[in-house]
Amino acid sequence: MKDLCALDKYRMTDFERDHYHLKGDSGNGVFKVYVGGKSFFVIASNIGGWEHVSVSPVNRNRKSCPTWDEMCTIKDMFFEEEETVVQFHPQKREYVNVHPYCLHLWRPKEDRIPRPPKLFV
Repeated sequence: MKDLCALDKYRMTDFERDHYHLKGDSGNGVFKVYVGGKSFFVIASNIGGWEHVSVSPVNRNRKSCPTWDEMCTIKDMFFEEEETVVQFHPQKREYVNVHPYCLHLWRPKEDRIPRPPKLFV
């Protein structure tokens, strides 16, 4: 994950303090970012052995998840170019849905994510 202090202009410090009782740092925080004229809430964390970014539209009237291109742009904002991140589809019994239009990007801090051969992708 990139040093999130580089994204301080997007950081929502009042929201961090009021809802998470923390002040963001180089690996954690709450942000409002803009992609293609649309705004997104992004919550970033690096605890429990994982780097994690959750992305949801700010506009509650938007009844859709972020698009592939929007997620790619946000991935590039929060992760290094050569870092591989994944979106998980957990088993049904482990599924948690706090916000219906939120997507997540994950990267383990210690392990390398296996990837299929480039030809398959």
